[in-house]
Amino acid sequence: MNILMADDHPMFRIALRHVLTGHHEQFRITEVSSQGALEGAILSEEFDLALVDLMMPGATGFSSLVYLRCERPELPVIVISSAEDPRTLRRAQQFGAAAFVPKSASPERMNQVVDTVLHGGHWFPPQKAEPSEDDARLARRLAELTPQQLRVLLRIADGLLNKQIAADLSLSENTIKIHVSAILKKLKCNSRTQAALLVKTIALDGGSLRHEDT
Repeated sequence: MNILMADDHPMFRIALRHVLTGHHEQFRITEVSSQGALEGAILSEEFDLALVDLMMPGATGFSSLVYLRCERPELPVIVISSAEDPRTLRRAQQFGAAAFVPKSASPERMNQVVDTVLHGGHWFPPQKAEPSEDDARLARRLAELTPQQLRVLLRIADGLLNKQIAADLSLSENTIKIHVSAILKKLKCNSRTQAALLVKTIALDGGSLRHEDT
């Protein structure tokens, strides 16, 4: 059983690997420490479960979760984070996580949640905030993007130009232009800047989508 573990703290990955393999001897764990490495791993190998931190180099808030849900919608994702406030828990659920485990959780809890998710279940701490229609609407819009369009969108949010995105993704600049046009149409944005601001709302402290109907 292949497990993807995405976290940029080596000591935490070591500890989590020890917890998981001590309870699940059949696990084969692949470790990554950035959004770029996560993208590379998910495109080159099949996984049964992903455990993902929300704060890694190259990631913006929930972008790693959104990317995985877009690229591999059948792959269950457990968010593991030190951000334990109710709004973060609720947003993780609305953006498609199968579970949310605080980094303060016990090894027993971690293994219990992993077992639950691998058997098709979900698990979230009880202190979730009320659902947000803004986040639900954003999740629906992002779900309309293809995986390649989402990759382009995340790079637009990083401020890259079409030429830079083309080089980064090994695509032609014209192909990137086509993707950008499709992205703006699907997200109902009038400009790259507006699309970039939309992505910023999936940051951990992201606000509501006030510009969406303007």
